[in-house]
Amino acid sequence: MRGALGEPDARAAVTFLGTDRIEVLRFHEGDLVRYATLGMSAQPMGDPTAMAVDPLRGPRAELVLSVRAGRADTGKVLRPLAVLAASPQVEGVIVAPGASLDVGGPLWPGAPFTSVLVAEPGGLVADLELGEPLDPVRFLPLLPMTPNEAAWKRVHGAQALQERWLASGTDLRDPARPSVPLA
Repeated sequence: MRGALGEPDARAAVTFLGTDRIEVLRFHEGDLVRYATLGMSAQPMGDPTAMAVDPLRGPRAELVLSVRAGRADTGKVLRPLAVLAASPQVEGVIVAPGASLDVGGPLWPGAPFTSVLVAEPGGLVADLELGEPLDPVRFLPLLPMTPNEAAWKRVHGAQALQERWLASGTDLRDPARPSVPLA
């Protein structure tokens, strides 16, 4: 992460009962603030229906959220991001591109977003190759969604929502943006 994002200027750690420690690092880059998890990839994500979990094989990921600085008090996003990063260990979910992750409340105080869309990796931080037989760590961008966008995505799919955002010229890094027109 440091190679792509530089040195973090803040970090917070959260430990949930029965999980490994999750850290959230904050990076400033021009007018952007990026938050990245650290620790989600310590264990591979496994199929929650499997009888036995492979301790080596399985997808590994960290989460990255990018927002414009100074438009909202996004500093309180640390705990919700840690909760999302702990979800594979706590809930047995596999976090992958196209998935929706809900935090059950605003991502930060006053945020119009209560969930995120997991986007395709590779644009900002390259995959981190681990030695065989371990899967690489993928750095998954998170795109904040309003409740209306999340509901629309459930019906029409992630690709359709991303196309709607693109067609509307939506600034997905604006922490105070309104919902995209969905009608």
